[in-house]
Amino acid sequence: MHSRARGKSASKRPPRTKSPVWVEYLPEEVDDIIVKFAKSGESQAMIGTILRDQYGIPSVKLHTGKSVSQHLVEHDLRPVLPEDILNLIRKAWNLRNHMEANPKDLHSKRGLQLTEAKIHRLSKYYRRTKKIDPKWKYDPKKVAQLIR
Repeated sequence: MHSRARGKSASKRPPRTKSPVWVEYLPEEVDDIIVKFAKSGESQAMIGTILRDQYGIPSVKLHTGKSVSQHLVEHDLRPVLPEDILNLIRKAWNLRNHMEANPKDLHSKRGLQLTEAKIHRLSKYYRRTKKIDPKWKYDPKKVAQLIR
């Protein structure tokens, strides 16, 4: 969004309507695995990666009919903030710490401004769609509690 690039070319997942026949796990077993990893503190993206690489499940949604986030909502394991906004908050926190040590780094200052703008746009969307508390507001001084 903020770069000079014109887009990116990447490989696409093949369009499928059902799970491959070589997947050994039942949907109930996959649900138990997701809950186990969520309780151990893994993020949704990491759970999907682990299921793909270690368990041979290419798509949780095709195999179980629900996404990883829907499984977490069913078991009341949904995180306080969505994963994408939490990653942006971590990035902004790291940039802020860098700016304290290097106050003349104007490129990082611009990066911090762009990152915080993304945080504000995303938080506005999540408040509108009721995925976070309507009164939640990004405060750079209080984010250390969210990150740890």
